[in-house]
Parts: sequence; structure tokens; C-alpha cells
Amino acid sequence: MTTEAPATVIAAQPQPHRGAATQPPDPTAGTLLSVNVGMPKDVPWQGRTVFTGVFKESVTGSRRVRRLNVDGDGQGDLAGHGGEQRAVFVYQIDSYRYWERELGRHDFVYGQFGENFTVQGLADDEVCIGDRYKIGSATFEVTQPRVTCYRVGIRMNDPQIPALLVSRHRPGFYFRVIEEGDVEAGDDIIKLSSGAEQMSVADVDGLLYLPGHTRQGLLRALRIPALSPGWQGSFHALLNEEPGSGNAGLAVTSPPPAWPGFRQLAVTAITRESDSAISIRLEDPTGTPLPAARPGQYLTVRVQPDQGQRALLRNYSLSGPPGAGYYRITVKREREGAVSGYLHSHLAVGDQLDIAAPRGTFILDQTPAPLLLISAGIGATPVLAMLAALEQEHSDREIWCLYSARNGREHPFAAEARSLVASLPKARAHVYYSSPDPTDVVGRDFDSAGRLTASLLAALNPPSAAEVYMCGPTAFMDDMSAGLAALGFDASRVHTEVFGPAAGVTPGIAATPARAPHPPAGPPGEGPAIAFARSDLTIPWSSDYASLLELAESCDVPVRWSCRTGVCHTCETTLIGGDVDYSPDPVEPPAVGSVLICCSRPRDDIVLDL
Repeated sequence: MTTEAPATVIAAQPQPHRGAATQPPDPTAGTLLSVNVGMPKDVPWQGRTVFTGVFKESVTGSRRVRRLNVDGDGQGDLAGHGGEQRAVFVYQIDSYRYWERELGRHDFVYGQFGENFTVQGLADDEVCIGDRYKIGSATFEVTQPRVTCYRVGIRMNDPQIPALLVSRHRPGFYFRVIEEGDVEAGDDIIKLSSGAEQMSVADVDGLLYLPGHTRQGLLRALRIPALSPGWQGSFHALLNEEPGSGNAGLAVTSPPPAWPGFRQLAVTAITRESDSAISIRLEDPTGTPLPAARPGQYLTVRVQPDQGQRALLRNYSLSGPPGAGYYRITVKREREGAVSGYLHSHLAVGDQLDIAAPRGTFILDQTPAPLLLISAGIGATPVLAMLAALEQEHSDREIWCLYSARNGREHPFAAEARSLVASLPKARAHVYYSSPDPTDVVGRDFDSAGRLTASLLAALNPPSAAEVYMCGPTAFMDDMSAGLAALGFDASRVHTEVFGPAAGVTPGIAATPARAPHPPAGPPGEGPAIAFARSDLTIPWSSDYASLLELAESCDVPVRWSCRTGVCHTCETTLIGGDVDYSPDPVEPPAVGSVLICCSRPRDDIVLDL
């Protein structure tokens, strides 16, 4: 059968084969109705090109199922699909019939939902993670529910499908291949054993995506050895999440902000830290202690250097000790930097600045694991706050602090950092100067001449079990990240902070030449002002856009997304100011102080950390 076959064909039951008529009937859990395969291909979508393997066609005859997929099948996005834990996707004919009724459609064909196996039986609310089945000569184990994304919406020609699959408890599920073998439409599906804890696919899917992540349910799911490592990681994150932090299993979010929008704080001190950097101390004008920040977080500063011009937004990492009752940021003067130039040249003690509450996900963890703190240039600012926090708690963690600068004149906090490292019993530091001055002394001001590189990092042999926190210029962090990967560091343990826009995540979209963020084409809108803080861009809203995500895309602002319907939280973004309305409502609301840009529209002026 091909994808052009009429819908009535998929309801027909296959005839027994392989001598089934002469064999005693086995108790079966279901029947394999169709084997569907398809190689990834380019598909036009909303003016872009998507590389996807979601389009499957039913095939006749026997097919070999191997460890990673069915012969003739492939995945376009291996980050979200495929691999040993997601080798074969299974969907049920009963769900076909359900969606035909719900959507009023009669055009479905086998492979309609991107599945490899269309089956009779094996309902999502009956099949459990860890169940094992025999189909043909192959053996399979259920590993996880399907993670829905926008591409199934493309295949179905209905963008709401990813959300509906989750909210209606019909996601489908993945097999891993325990024993390779041959399968064919008409094969009986024989259940061999039941998974630990007997948690159904629908229950596990709802535990992650829907509100109500009970501790009992999470612990139960984590006792299932067959559950894929990715889902185990999500459930561990949910176990440790803080109130108001949204769905930690889907998105790493900033803790809830201490106040909404901006408030004025007084400048009580300005200190020269290096030839190009100053520190600014900020306090509440009434003398009330400011809420404690987390070590590694940043403040968003709003200034208006020239009257009549729009306000400008910048993020600056906190460099002072957390919980001190005041905030300290450190600002490097950038060439042609409008905000840094204003703060260096015009700001005075006694002035007031508009400040948003501390935010950010680059936050020091609370585990006993060794720490590797790597920074360069002004990237030392969040690391200094982390060292101060470690000193306050008298930490006995093993700490490696590596820093790279041009010379002593461009080394902020040199004495302060040395003092903090000396106060920590298991801390060591190594400072690199790429162009030391004649007055810079080896052993006193720095430890090695030259830049910190991946090869020098390897020579130090840092502990591979360390949690890594890294901040600095992009090229520096790229080099360090590659070096850490070569040393065997797990990517989940490497935490980075960037000063400008973060890299976008647009799964399956063909690469296009990068463009700096810009106003969208066409006449400007007349709605609320949408400020993209990291991109230095403010745009009036237009109702021509269905969501804040669409506006950001039209401006080439780097964005992250996957489902585009409020399910996956990939697009979750820090909301610095303003409020939004949702359409459709997300399956689960985001964290306090965050917004899902894929399904939201502004209610008033908005400031986004994009």
C-alpha cells in the first residue's frame, strides 16, 4: 500500500500468514497492521525548508529491523528522534479512528502520524514502559512516549496536533530493539514480559508534560530501568525543582524574580576594576536590603543616554557576594557601546538606574561535585560571585579556577579573586596572561604566559566528574567546550553564559546565512512595544503575527522552539517586563517570570531576554 491509498484500506484487517492457519494460536497483544518507512527529505514549510523523516509509506513484504531503525527508514533530526532508545515508533489504529472522529477527517493512510509500526491493540493507556514484545523474529522493549514536535503537524497539515496528542493522552511510543529480526504486516504481537512498576505510556507522558508532577509518580517512574535516559533526566530535574520554577523537566528556567518589571535603585559606589571595567554598587533608595541573588545571575539595566531616543537594555552579571543586601555589577567599556559608554562617562554616585530583578540560569549548583570555573576577560564577573558564595558557605569542594586575560591592567578583581581562592581549603587557581606587561610578575600576578587553550586545559588534567561553569568571549568558550568534550566531560555538566543573544534552536530547518537582528519587513505595527533585550531591538507589535515567536523570527532574533503549540517548553523565555495572553493555552504554564513565546501575544509593552 502507498500513502495514496484510501482511508478505508487502513481499517481492513490483514490476513494471517507464515503458516498461522496450521499453528496453535498464540495469545496475542495485538497485530502489526503496517510497516512504514521513509528517508528524510526537504519539505517546504512557511517559506522555509524542513529536513524531516516524518513522511512514511507503508511497504509490503518482510523488513529487517535493526538496532537503530527499520531497513529503508531514517530520521532527519537525530537530536530529537532516532537512536537506540527511539529506534521504532509505534501508533495504534484505535487512535487513528479517534482522530478521524475528533477532527472530522477521512483521509488518513498508514504512516499518517509518522509511525514505523501501525498496530491493532497496544493502547497508550495499557502498554507500559519496559514491556517486551515479540513481532516476527524481532524482540522489542518499550522505552518512552513519543516526544511530539511541529513536524507531525506538518505531516497532518494541522499545527495543533502536537498539543492534542499530549492533552488527549494519545502520544504513541518508542521501541528499542532487543533482538534484531524480520517483521511483516500481519505478524502477531506477542507480549513476553511486563515492565517494572507497570506505568503506562499515557501515565508517563502526562507525568512529564501535564500539571501535577507528584513526587510519588516521579520516584515510581525512576524505578523503571527501561525508561530512556533522557526521560530519567527530566524526572530527576522535576524532583529537584523549586516552587514557581515551571516544568524543570522540560526547560532550565530562572528562579522566580523578586519583583516584576523594573524598579529604581540608587548608585552608592563606582569602583575602577581594570583599565576598561568599573563596578557599580546598587542599593534600595530607602535603605531596605535587596533580595538575595543566586551566584551567577545577572541584572537587566535600562538607560536612556539621550533624551528623545528609546531606552536601551543591557544585561550585566552580578559580581558581588550573594545575600549582601546590595547588588554589584561590573561593566566593561565597549568600543562604540552606547550603554557602557554612558555608564563609564556619565553615571555618578547618587544617580538612580532602572533595574530588573536578578535572573538567569547560569547558577552555581549545590552538589558536592568538584568545580571547574573557567573564564576570560570580563567573563570573570559571574565566577567571582560564585567564589564569594563558596567562601560564605565555607565550601570544602574541590575547586579549579582558570582565568585568562591580556595582562594585569585588564585583569579585574585580581586581588579579590586571589583572596577568595585562598580562603577555600580545596581551591586552586591558574591565571594566564596572553601579553603580560613588564611589570607583571610570574608567580605573583599570573602563572603562565599565553592564552588558555584546550591543549593547556588537557595538560592540567582536571577531574572529569566536575561541574563546569564557563564565561568569556565566544571563540574562547568554543575552544574550551571542544577541549572539555575531548577530555570526556559530559555535556550536561558544562554550563555556559553568553553576553549576547544565545544560539537558536530550530530543529530541521535548513541553515540560512546569519543576519543581525533587524526590524521586520513592511509597515510598522501599532501595538505594544516588544523589546528584545539581548538583540538591542524594540519593535511595535502587529496583529499580523500569530505569536511573539513569529515576530522574533521575522526580525532574525535567535529563538529556540520545537512544538510551536505550548507543549515542549523549548521556547520558554525570560519575561523581564510586561504581560501576555496565550492562544492556545499551554499544556502547562511556564515558570513564574517566563513566557512561552510560541503561543503568546503581548497584552502590553514586553521586554524579553532574547
